[in-house]
Parts: sequence; C-alpha cells; structure tokens
Amino acid sequence: MTGSDQIEDETMTHIPLRRALISVSDKTGLIEFARGLAARGVELLSTGGSARAMREAGLEVRDVADLTGFPEMMDGRVKTLHPKVHGGLLALRDNADHRAAMQAHGIEEIDLLVVNLYPFEDTVAGGADVDTCIENIDIGGPAMIRAAAKNHAFVTVVVDVQDYDKLLGDLDQHDGATCPGFRRKLAQRAYARTAAYDAAVSTWMAGIMDDPAPRRRAFAGTLAQTLRYGENPHQAASFYTDGTHRPGVATARQHQGKALSYNNINDTDAAFELVAEFDPANGPACAIIKHANPCGVATGKTLLEAYRSAFDCDRTSAFGGIVALNKPLDEETAQEIAGIFTEVVIAPGASDGAMSIFAKKMNLRLLTTDGLPDPRAGGLTYRQVAGGMLVQDKDVGFVGPDDLKVVTRLAPTEDQMRDLLFAWKVAKHVKSNAIVYVKDGATVGVGAGQMSRLDSALIAAKKARRMAEAMDLPAPLTQGSAVASDAFFPFADGLLEAAAAGASCVIQPGGSMRDDEVIAAADEAGLAMVFTGMRHFRH
Repeated sequence: MTGSDQIEDETMTHIPLRRALISVSDKTGLIEFARGLAARGVELLSTGGSARAMREAGLEVRDVADLTGFPEMMDGRVKTLHPKVHGGLLALRDNADHRAAMQAHGIEEIDLLVVNLYPFEDTVAGGADVDTCIENIDIGGPAMIRAAAKNHAFVTVVVDVQDYDKLLGDLDQHDGATCPGFRRKLAQRAYARTAAYDAAVSTWMAGIMDDPAPRRRAFAGTLAQTLRYGENPHQAASFYTDGTHRPGVATARQHQGKALSYNNINDTDAAFELVAEFDPANGPACAIIKHANPCGVATGKTLLEAYRSAFDCDRTSAFGGIVALNKPLDEETAQEIAGIFTEVVIAPGASDGAMSIFAKKMNLRLLTTDGLPDPRAGGLTYRQVAGGMLVQDKDVGFVGPDDLKVVTRLAPTEDQMRDLLFAWKVAKHVKSNAIVYVKDGATVGVGAGQMSRLDSALIAAKKARRMAEAMDLPAPLTQGSAVASDAFFPFADGLLEAAAAGASCVIQPGGSMRDDEVIAAADEAGLAMVFTGMRHFRH
C-alpha cells in the first residue's frame, strides 16, 4: 500500500471482516480474490453470474436472495435493492438504536462490498442502440457503493480490480481486519467511480437528445499517470483518460524512454491531431511540434522526404521537438530523426528496424497507436476558467475546393489550390493569430500566437529568411508560396507583408468590414485570394 493508504483516523477503528457481498460485471481476478477471502474465513454473499462463477470454481457462496428472502426479478433489475442489503451496509455498529433495528428485522452485517458496475461506457463506445445502452445503466450497484462508502467507518468497499490484492494485504497486516485509513481511501475511490459513471450516463443522454448545453454537465476521468510535475517544476500534475479510446497519446503504447511529462503529453497530442489531418491514403505526412505549435509540416513521396521537408521549415525550433507521422515509422526515417535530439515520436506503428535504431537513443520516447484519430469526428473540448468551465464542440470544420470563393481577379492555379488547402489545414492547429506559408506541400514559415496578424506574418517571413541563409538558398522559400490566415485580415497590412515575403496566393475566412480594401490590395499586388467563410481561432 502507498503511504496515503495507511493514513489513520482516530475516530475510526479496525473492523474485522466476516461477511462480503460480491457482485461484479468484470470478473477479472474474481476467483483468486474470492479464494483469498474464503481462506481468511470470510463468508461470501453474491448474485447471478458472480455467484455462478465462484461456485463453478468450487467456492461456497450464499445467494443474496437467501439473505433478503426475495428472488431476483424483472430480468435482474431488482435483486439488491432491499432493506436487508442496505441495512447491512448502512447500520452504524456502535449505535444502539441501529443494532436494535438490525436485531428486530433480521438484518445481518455486511463488512465488505465488492462491486464493479454494468459496462455502460464500453456499451456506448461499442455503438450499441439506445435500448441496449439503457439496460446497461446500473442502479443497484451505485446505490450499494454509495451506501458502503458513506458507512466506511465500519464497511470496506472495493470498486477496482487493482485493489483486490491491497485489501488482502491489509487483512493480513491487521489480523483479518481493515484499517480506517484504507477504508477511507477506498470510499473516496468508490464515490469517484459512481461520479464518473453518472457523468458518462448524463453526457450520453445529452448527446442522444442533441442538447449542447444541459443545465448541469459532469466531467470525469481515470488516472493514467502521476506526472513528475506540471508545466513547471513547482506545479503538481497528473494525467487522466476519458475512456473515449480515440487513437492518440492517451491510448498509445510507449516502447522506450522515460515517462512522458505534462508538456510532452500536451505537445504530442497537438502533433498527432495535426498529422491526422493528412489522410495516409494520399501519401506520407509529418508534423513537428514545439510548445504546442507546428514548426514544420510536410507531405512527401516517402516518410523520409516528408520529415526532411518538415524539418527544413525551422530546424532551430525542431530541436527537442515532437515528431508525429501519419504512417508507420520505417528504418530510413528513424535513422534521420535520430540525428538530432527529439523528445517524442508518435506514429501508427514502427518497423523492427526503426525500433532497433531508436533503442540506442534511451531518452527518446517512441509511441505507437495502431491508428489515426478521425479529424472529422465530433466531441467536446473543455477549458477551466476561474469559477467555471468553458465547453465547446471540437473544431472539425473542413473546407474543400468547392467551398472556396475566389474574390480576386486572379484565380489560384491547381498547384496553388493544393498548397492553399494544405496551409489551411495547418493553420487550424496554430495558435492565433496564425499565419502559415506553404510551398510544394510543406510549410516554409509559421507565425503563431501573436497579438496582431501583421506580427505573425512578419515572424513567419523572418523565420523563412533565416532558414534560407542556413541552407545557403538564393531566396527564402516563401517566394511563390501560398499563405493561410486563420481569421480575416482586419487591415491590408498583414496581407501586404505576405506579398512582400513572396506569397503568390492567399486563403482566409473573409468577413472583415474592410474586405473590399484587402481584396483591392491583393489585386494590386497580383495575388490570387480565396475566402473560406470559416475561421479557425485556436487560443
């Protein structure tokens, strides 16, 4: 047990464990645990499938129906909702009136409750119909869990398989009794489980009713990792999963390297969500992220070519960055990535040769996911503010060639249109104000997170000039590039800066009061420009 499991409470005492009620949907570890209880002299009460499984394993089990005097009924909907169950869980053992009521009504003490709930979350995730989901909403389980947790001064409640061995250890440590601090810790876990369960049910119900703003909204997660610290060493942090099973950092398998940090997880998520915008059926793609912003994104004929082009956008920022790939990592690309310090590489898979190369880089984390997240799949995003929570739909906005409106005298060529749409996909993942220059399927300049759109355009162009000098190129790659702006140009100055950097075409939402001035400036500069009618702010 951890130190927190051993915290004692002087108001509670050690409670001998004589009778346990076990009713579990997930029977992982059940038989071994039940045998451990029986070997320690604990009487086993159970219901339905749990009782059957234990009996088949040769254990002596008493039916709850025998305790209550009522059979299970209504397809199992009613079996534990009975005073002899809840009285056995809720009675205060040191209260004379409670003990008298127990004696008068033949209520027996239940010292341990072991329950895990109907698999509602998994049923929803599996795409079951409404009726099936409703039948998997547990009623008796949460009621018993809450009762036992409330009475943790006398009753032990277990809702997680991970606590089976800990409980047996606590019994051995305290001569067949449970200690107060451990019971309180288990009670907290029990309430957190029922809260998460109710959150899943209420969120699902809001979804099937298409209600974007229910009066109350619940949030829940399961601890995946305690982190060394948060964004900075003085901040405590932890990582929770939400059970949605979306391919990404939360579901990935880590093959090597030290544990991910808070910033690693945040940046890896940003990188993988961005690279997933590029369908692997259309070719390899690579995204390199630093501090949640892309410093290089590219496609290529091969994964190696895509990585090199992404790296060449901003080699300085790529150092110590996060690399995301839309195809399994191959040996040649791994060799190239291993040439500089990289924090994390995340990909749908990796070849044996690639993993062998990375094995020599002990500080590099390699994550594989067996798939890409669907960039068009909906969902909710959350952000805490003082005193509340902001909730919104995930940005799954998409535009194709047919959605664009040409607003200048010049129309983009076919090649320019490809780069414009590429730049638009990347701009969606850049902190606002965002300006992205793209040429031949690769970013060549990224300006992120500035207070003015003009400054973003200037910074992106400056980075491109710096890279041209470093690569001994005759001119920055922004010459002849396509440029994307995540929101409209409020004035012509930002657009003119892009033109000065060599951009030949522009994609932006439009919608400014000064659209006419911006369009006129584009015409005068000889630019082709299209409006999307959609913006991609990312704060």
